Amino acid sequence: MRDTLVLNASFEPLSTVTLNRAVVLVLQDKAVVEQSHPELRMRGVDVDIPAPRVIRLCRYVRVPFRRRAPWSRRGVLVRDRHRCAYCGRRATTVDHVVPRSQGGGDTWLNTVASCAEDNHRKADRTPEEAGMPLLRQPFEPTPADAMLLALGHDDFAA
Repeated sequence: MRDTLVLNASFEPLSTVTLNRAVVLVLQDKAVVEQSHPELRMRGVDVDIPAPRVIRLCRYVRVPFRRRAPWSRRGVLVRDRHRCAYCGRRATTVDHVVPRSQGGGDTWLNTVASCAEDNHRKADRTPEEAGMPLLRQPFEPTPADAMLLALGHDDFAA
């Protein structure tokens, strides 16, 4: 599923939505297409529009300021580019560096993307106890970094 960037009426980036949701917002006249995919079109019985890549809301939406990006399993996988922090292969799960049973929580700095095999092998131990060093250290992305990661850009601080 392709993600579409949503801009506020003031051209500030707000979030990303699925392509289908972006088309619905445009068809409901709640947003206008600012940039579209060059070769992709959305067609229906009475509709033929270019597939939106960037849309702008018609009305300004007030958004409270966020200092931190909210933690999520999907966010950790996206932050780590779906690469296992232990072996570098494709990651499908999230592993806690300090296991929850030892007091570790669901935080950006305590979770890494992991393949199922390494997650199972590490089990209920820290990387040091399991003899499995991390290839890269976890970090907390800013809200702007999280949005760039969701869009698939590499322009963030690692």
